[in-house]
Amino acid sequence: GRGFAFRRKQKVERQYKRLLKRRKVHSQQDDQFTDTYPEHLKHLYLAEEEKMLKKRRRPPDDAVLSEEKLDRAVDFVLETMRCHYTVLPQGGDEKKAKIIFFSIGESVTTEGKFKKKTSNQKAKEEYEKIKAERARKKEEAEKRKQQREEAQRLYKQKKMEAYKVLCKKTKKGQPKLNLQMEFLLQKIQQNT
Repeated sequence: GRGFAFRRKQKVERQYKRLLKRRKVHSQQDDQFTDTYPEHLKHLYLAEEEKMLKKRRRPPDDAVLSEEKLDRAVDFVLETMRCHYTVLPQGGDEKKAKIIFFSIGESVTTEGKFKKKTSNQKAKEEYEKIKAERARKKEEAEKRKQQREEAQRLYKQKKMEAYKVLCKKTKKGQPKLNLQMEFLLQKIQQNT
């Protein structure tokens, strides 16, 4: 019959056909960009291609920083960071020292809009939130479990005390009624 093996065979065949199509598309794209210039114009095409490559390698004029931009950046840095000092921990371990910067004035904001968070940063923040939430829930569950165990322990302890009192018997095997009466009296006094 047409069982799971037949379906698996069909699936493999479809995947193989799909792979062949992909290879065929890639090979067509590669053929499209091969250098098939007419022989009598080849030197012109190659010269133009070389020019294009040189343009790509050279950075645009805007990328080169002017003196004014550099001066402005230095002034900005000097304004925001006035001084810094090193804070050593109590042990005096210099490897764990922290450098603290002080800035005078308002908070530092860069010109223009704030940078948007990347999807990776958003995912990391989301993961951290979920992780913190899970840790908090786990801690709460642990507290509830400890409280429940403590309550059960106290309950068992009370039961054992009551059992010991109520279980005492005389030499002849009769229950000691005076102890039972005292126990009931204590119970009534606790409730009121």
